[in-house]
Amino acid sequence: MTRKKRKAPAKKKKTPPERPMQAEISIGMIGHVDHGKSTLTEALTGKFPDTHSEEIRRGISIRLGYAETEFRECPDCESPAKYTTQKKCPICGKKTILLRRVAFVDAPGHEVLMATMLSGASIMDGALLVVAANERVPMPQTREHLAAMDIIGMEDIIVCQNKIELVSEKAAVKNFKDLKKFISSSSGKENSPIIPISAVHHTNIDMLIQAIEENLLTPKRDQTLTPRMLVARSFDVNKPGQSPTTLNGGVVGGSIIQGKFSVGEEIEIRPGNRRGSKWQVISTKVASLRCGFGKLETALPGGLIGIGTFLDPSLTKSDSLVGQIVGYPDELPPVWSGLQLDRHLMERVVGSEIQTTVQNIELNENLMLSVGTAKTVGKVSLTKKKFIQVDLRIPVCAEIGTRVAISRQIDRRWRLIGWGVIKGGIEQRMK
Repeated sequence: MTRKKRKAPAKKKKTPPERPMQAEISIGMIGHVDHGKSTLTEALTGKFPDTHSEEIRRGISIRLGYAETEFRECPDCESPAKYTTQKKCPICGKKTILLRRVAFVDAPGHEVLMATMLSGASIMDGALLVVAANERVPMPQTREHLAAMDIIGMEDIIVCQNKIELVSEKAAVKNFKDLKKFISSSSGKENSPIIPISAVHHTNIDMLIQAIEENLLTPKRDQTLTPRMLVARSFDVNKPGQSPTTLNGGVVGGSIIQGKFSVGEEIEIRPGNRRGSKWQVISTKVASLRCGFGKLETALPGGLIGIGTFLDPSLTKSDSLVGQIVGYPDELPPVWSGLQLDRHLMERVVGSEIQTTVQNIELNENLMLSVGTAKTVGKVSLTKKKFIQVDLRIPVCAEIGTRVAISRQIDRRWRLIGWGVIKGGIEQRMK
């Protein structure tokens, strides 16, 4: 009698690790005005980021815009065609595999909105520098935005040569060579990829996604640290005429740079509200957490997060809390009414048509400082060699060692002239 061979037990398939619900990386859209940043954001995410009525009327970005998407790949198609944002492959129809959830920050390109762009840069993990193929290289804000990336220490960028549908092949090649030469002038960015695209026709979007996946990696973040979020937007989500019994508390939105927040936790927002000559810390609880992909119970670093609170919505409406920091009570950095900086000046002013030499900072001069998502103006009260002290009109909450972008008013415009590192300062009296 022969024994039947027992079948070997089927091997259990390994369950892939669960991916976070929220976006894992924030990528900035930077560059000169009207070079197609918002159109490219829409091509990648399906959402047009300019939703403010004045933005729609003028056709430019005024506030920071946000949109999120999923990067996916088809298991059967070849590169770069296998890269998509669709759940089914547009080429073969197969179900695609999730690679990463990605958030895009659309920064204004107009010269008068440079401060808004700098506040957005503080929550970017990488950037797409969008340059129109039918314009000369570089345009003033192309140069200024690239300088801003150098100042904040961001090395990871991809250049998008947009609007190739508007030029001949010969002109596109010349523009490409000019771009390559321009990028090579920026320290550490000479090997940045340049991807020719047409955002309006969705041409080479698959190639751009591949370049992002290969070059803009998800940063390592420490979730065990005390949590901090930089506030980039704040708003009232209630509709006019809504019943007082159904009102929602104010919402702050931004990027968690370390740690994590959970629903129900007590939080502080600093510097807070002005009360006479003093500032009062805002205290509340996390009522809800939301990202572009839905509600969360716990929010981690990466992407863009909205924190619903129990605050009176009048405190958060119209971006009134932009520039503040959210964290646990008594665990946030100091609030400064004056900053002492080790300063570093650029050789030339990069945001205007004529690149003038940057002059030394003078006593009693007014400067604009961009600290995280905060922007504030202050008067120089002390200067010697490479050290300055600036007395601020509006205080900021920041760690010692934080990088600060320095701008000066030239021809009635705030122009980027250098950067500094916080070494200390005058602490604001808090109520």
